Amino acid sequence: MDREKTAAEKEQAWFSGKAFAMGEADREFQEMARRFYCGQVLAHGRLTPGQKGLIAVTALAVGGSQRIGEYALAAIQMGAKTEEVRETLYQCAPYIGLEQVRQALDCVREAFRAAGVPEEETPGSTVTEETRLEKGLAVQQALFGRENIDAMRAAAPEELRHIQEYLTAWCFGDHYTREGLDLSFRELVTFCAICCLGGCEPQAKAHAAANLAIGNDRDVLIEAVTQCLPFIGFPRTLNAIGCINEVTGRG
Repeated sequence: MDREKTAAEKEQAWFSGKAFAMGEADREFQEMARRFYCGQVLAHGRLTPGQKGLIAVTALAVGGSQRIGEYALAAIQMGAKTEEVRETLYQCAPYIGLEQVRQALDCVREAFRAAGVPEEETPGSTVTEETRLEKGLAVQQALFGRENIDAMRAAAPEELRHIQEYLTAWCFGDHYTREGLDLSFRELVTFCAICCLGGCEPQAKAHAAANLAIGNDRDVLIEAVTQCLPFIGFPRTLNAIGCINEVTGRG
């Protein structure tokens, strides 16, 4: 592979040739970054360009990057829909927190407006106050197994029952049931967000298993983590691969 040729082609296609020529960062570093991200990472694997863009948005939201708008525009350029960008950020909220997502949404909205990209404002919620817990529980059971979830909820001490209720209704009821992304990609976004955080290996293993249950195989998980690598570095990436290995019996 001609890395320079690939980097030039990908940078032009994704970023209109401007991503690594902007800002005041050290020029030599910019060139190293361009060749690695555009010349190698974006060219790797079987995920669609739009999916790769949404995973980059996930990783940048976790890291709190102010450049997330540029990558959101690149995701749109490569076939993702504006509603998919928004839903990807929504999906991160239970894992990285409200204000981190609010900041990311503000940056993306500003970038879209500056670029003249129409925003999708159709509400994505499919639950009500009366159904969010019930529907969240159904999704939770489908991903992790009815017996496992029922046992976990039954074993929760009284002082922590509200946390279990929040988890089921907020994380799975309010988010996983939304329109705009299918369930398998939502679960992949969740896995990526947790891996990008680092230090959450028990949760990463649980969600690696949930991904397998919903149809995202080992290769998909590795491809997704590969797209996170430029933004989270090798230690968290290798930890994520260790979680995948353990769950898939390779470790």
